[in-house]
Amino acid sequence: MAVREEVYGYFIPSVTLIGIGAAKEIPAKIKALGGSKPLIVTDKGITGAGITKQITDLLDGAGMKYVVFDETIPNPTDKNVEAGVAVYEKNSCDSLITLGGGSSHDCGKGVGLVIANGGRIQDFEGVDKSTKPMPPYVAVNTTAGTASEMTRFCIITDTSRKVKMAIVDWRCTPGIALDDPLLMMGMPPALTAATGMDALTHAVEAYVSTIATPMTDSAAEKAIELIATHLRPAVANGQDIVAREGMCYAQYLAGMAFNNASLGHVHAMAHQLGGFYDLPHGECNAILLPHVCNFNLIAKMDRFVKIAKLMGENVDGLSPREAAEKALSAIKKLSTDIGIPAGLVELGKRYGKEVSAKDIDTMTGNAQKDACGMTNPRTPTDNDVKAIYKAAL
Repeated sequence: MAVREEVYGYFIPSVTLIGIGAAKEIPAKIKALGGSKPLIVTDKGITGAGITKQITDLLDGAGMKYVVFDETIPNPTDKNVEAGVAVYEKNSCDSLITLGGGSSHDCGKGVGLVIANGGRIQDFEGVDKSTKPMPPYVAVNTTAGTASEMTRFCIITDTSRKVKMAIVDWRCTPGIALDDPLLMMGMPPALTAATGMDALTHAVEAYVSTIATPMTDSAAEKAIELIATHLRPAVANGQDIVAREGMCYAQYLAGMAFNNASLGHVHAMAHQLGGFYDLPHGECNAILLPHVCNFNLIAKMDRFVKIAKLMGENVDGLSPREAAEKALSAIKKLSTDIGIPAGLVELGKRYGKEVSAKDIDTMTGNAQKDACGMTNPRTPTDNDVKAIYKAAL
């Protein structure tokens, strides 16, 4: 909390719907926001799984026109946003529905920012660069998760620089966020694991952030507890509706925490891995998380002790340092149990990418400029960041 004159904001969608069957509300909510012909921003995987049709059937039933743009790619790019804007304009759409995980939401937010403000998506890199409100916007989540359906964050890869741009803008917060666990039942184990660890990273980084507040703390603590309880069963059995709903709440609470307390160097560094190698964001976070936490340990030791307790670790009789280190071991055990690769080289091989130490200098320079690192509890030097990357290899 502040020790000098400082004002903290709290950003969240105007309306959030969470629960079994929440998706049925989509047509009414678009109409309530003033939309009549939404562009549905999603990806081929969502369409192939039949989830897009579930949503378009609801819109058809309500007699609502719509256009589907399912060209979103993992780690969406500036080119992806440009293509979405062109489809929106060509078809005279007046609103947005984003359907999927973080990639679809980020791409849709990018489309909305450019539609509302003009220019290029690069113009909005940084904090609060837009000047005009987004079109009516409902974000429908299918993972648990990035929490992008409720945040003011938009991460887009600049293809010319091979850098993930961190766009943090209160105007791109969705008007309505929707989480229906029924839409998540078909999510495969690997994606469940990756997005769940993304949510844990959000909660942990927000909890140790330099701008954490009692409101963000309460959300982060509950998110960590719920993830420790529900992520393993959700990965083990995707049809476990209790675990799926538990992860809906967990990832949303983690979103509430980081949307307002921001993040740290796990994300600053993971963004570079995504931009440079096109690697999955959640797994990059999961691998980096214990290494960055180890670096941050001396800055927020009491908080890491609490994280250990929230994750079910017994810290009785331990010194503060030993108890804090239990948080790191709990994170590693969870990652191992759900099949996260042990290091970045192994992760790269899984996706046909060659992660190499030769790229560390470039990624370090970019990570040190990433806005997410501003609230890390301990300020790393370039050599510190390089050491963390090397340890995570």
